Amino acid sequence: MKKRSLLEAVAGSANVLLLALLAAVMFFPLYYVLVVSLTDPGEYLLKRIVLFPEDWSFEAYAYLLSTPAFMRSLGNSAFLATAGTLCSLAVSSSLAYALSQPRFLFRRGLLLMILLTILFSPGMIPNYLLVRELGLMNSIWALILPSLANGWTVILMKNFFDNVPAELNEAAAIDGCSAFRTWVSIVLPLSLPALATFGLFFAVGYWNQFFAALLYLNDSEKWPIQVLLQNMLLNASNIDLVTPGQQVEAPPTEMLKMAAIIVAIVPVLVVYPFLQKHFAKGALVGSIKG
Repeated sequence: MKKRSLLEAVAGSANVLLLALLAAVMFFPLYYVLVVSLTDPGEYLLKRIVLFPEDWSFEAYAYLLSTPAFMRSLGNSAFLATAGTLCSLAVSSSLAYALSQPRFLFRRGLLLMILLTILFSPGMIPNYLLVRELGLMNSIWALILPSLANGWTVILMKNFFDNVPAELNEAAAIDGCSAFRTWVSIVLPLSLPALATFGLFFAVGYWNQFFAALLYLNDSEKWPIQVLLQNMLLNASNIDLVTPGQQVEAPPTEMLKMAAIIVAIVPVLVVYPFLQKHFAKGALVGSIKG
């Protein structure tokens, strides 16, 4: 028994050490990006590779947040994430609630159509043609309307609504509530864990919109932050950030790139802890029960 316990202790220690090493390897790129973005420009120009800076500076962030192009792209992404998430939650939850009602006449047919969208994706070219025919080219709504809902999310939400007691709907109907009012006043407040979970998925997806923005947005003033960030990473110069006639001494280009990366990922890192308590509960109830 002692020998077995010793082996278990050694194996446990080895697992902890291995996981700690793996976590350090995965965390190091983020740490390096953050450190470079906060290093004093003079020190960075002297050392180039900085792991433990002597002088800290927010000059790169101050410069980025003072440029119209960067602030405009942040505003575009904020609008995209906010409006897209609200619209997607409204469409997905209303459709899922309708499909969860046994009295809904076209329930089976719609469920079959939704399942087909999960199995067979139309691809990039049909989506592009759809956006063009709808007149959404070069509009930020081209990134929202075609992706308001997806089959997988609707199915999971439906499974969640299936577990709402039918007595609540019956009591609401007796009190004279319409189906819409029942959904808004009773079902949605009881579905906050699921809404928080899927809202996080939607928000992250809209905030990280990149490829669709490259396809549908020709005007650089409508670019979200991810497209502008890609443009910054590919171009050796930061001239795209500065408006004509603006005279500002810019920090080193690499520092601006690192600062832009941090700014692009901070909103997700800030929002996630507030929704974490709902995340596990909403995901499990929506995917297991029913």
